[in-house]
Amino acid sequence: MKLEVYNIKGKEIGRKIDLDKSIFQIDPNHHAIYLDVKQHLANKRQGTNSTKQRSFIKGSTKKIKKQKGTGTARAGNIKNPIFRGGGRVFGPLPRDYKQKVNKKVKNLARKSALSIKAKENAIKVLDKFDLKKPQTKGFSNILKVFGLNDKKSLVVLGESNKNVYLSSRNLKNSKVIIASELNTYSISNASNLILDESAVMGIVNVLKK
Repeated sequence: MKLEVYNIKGKEIGRKIDLDKSIFQIDPNHHAIYLDVKQHLANKRQGTNSTKQRSFIKGSTKKIKKQKGTGTARAGNIKNPIFRGGGRVFGPLPRDYKQKVNKKVKNLARKSALSIKAKENAIKVLDKFDLKKPQTKGFSNILKVFGLNDKKSLVVLGESNKNVYLSSRNLKNSKVIIASELNTYSISNASNLILDESAVMGIVNVLKK
């Protein structure tokens, strides 16, 4: 599969890049995408929610009133959940939400997500994505020439670029990562991908290991 290579002004430079068929043109495995996205979102959860159940509450265990004859419900001690300051019933406790997905499944998921974007013509390749200085307007103008200023976009660079990263921070619909950080969730969550030409080789190197 061959795609036109553009410059940051949105103009074709008269050269095409050949995308690896084993990565950008496979039959998508939607279940692998589901597993990888589910793991990604689960691993982002902190799992720090905590409540005090009755065994964690300080207080006397003495029976606070007699069992019968009060005209009210029977009650045990002051830590009973029905009383103010008592323990909480079945409240959340700290837990680890992390899940495991095999490396082969993760690679298949990323390849599947990239193949879906390629099939939808949602991938643009730039010869070099660079800015002379951090400038949100400059970054936004690049997205604008491709008609992506009001859409979710993922910019993938071959290597870290501080100017590009700083320029994108104020744009909620755009995210900048390097090829080695590419994940299924980021691909699927974006409507369009913008790949630096060097990032294409980076993606191939990562997914062919």
